[in-house]
Amino acid sequence: MHELAYSLRGAGWDGRRAHVHFALVPATTPLVELYGIAARIGATTILRDVDLTVGPGESVGLYGANGAGKTTLLRIVATLLRPSAGTGRVLGADLSGPDRYDIRHRIGLIGHVPGLYPELTLEENLAFAARAAGMDPGRAAGALKAVGLGNAASRRAGESSHGMQRRVEFARELLFQPDLLLLDEPHTALDPAAVELVAHVVEEVRGRGGAAVVVSHDIGRVAPLVSTTAEISGGTLR
Repeated sequence: MHELAYSLRGAGWDGRRAHVHFALVPATTPLVELYGIAARIGATTILRDVDLTVGPGESVGLYGANGAGKTTLLRIVATLLRPSAGTGRVLGADLSGPDRYDIRHRIGLIGHVPGLYPELTLEENLAFAARAAGMDPGRAAGALKAVGLGNAASRRAGESSHGMQRRVEFARELLFQPDLLLLDEPHTALDPAAVELVAHVVEEVRGRGGAAVVVSHDIGRVAPLVSTTAEISGGTLR
């Protein structure tokens, strides 16, 4: 059994721990399966012969130097970039087939730059995303409160700190409850009080039988979040 510091349907995450118990779903079909994946941009090879399997309830940390190909690999797993070679399936969809578009709503991706509209408030941004996903936009306020932004909901995103914008993205993932969570340097711009939020969101996804892939240049930041780690070096996993 695992302990979780948050439930959107129950207690909120505000820096204090509200404990919820759950059992992980037994691993069956992998959520991510990559075999011999390569990625090239022009004549430059970014990734070569990458194999990666991530099952339900698992979290994998990928670390490596800047420019090692971590973000490229994450974009492939997110179905945003087709591999140059190799085969793979994500959430049952072929990475090179048209069905990859059908599973994107089940993937949560937090990248380097927060994807918010600067002229909208934090709550308006989250409500817009919820409405676009066919969800109740009225749940946005509760999600913001859960990540400690209840009192800042009416602040425009363009007038909010980078750290606050990052919290909004984590609020979005708590609201959407993706089956596959992809985090690219998730601790960037977060204050120390919010670092636990990253671990909490990863555990929430794993506890529902989903999976997470976390990439960072700092193994010390990644290791506490995941069940296994691998280094990207020379364009491949080691």
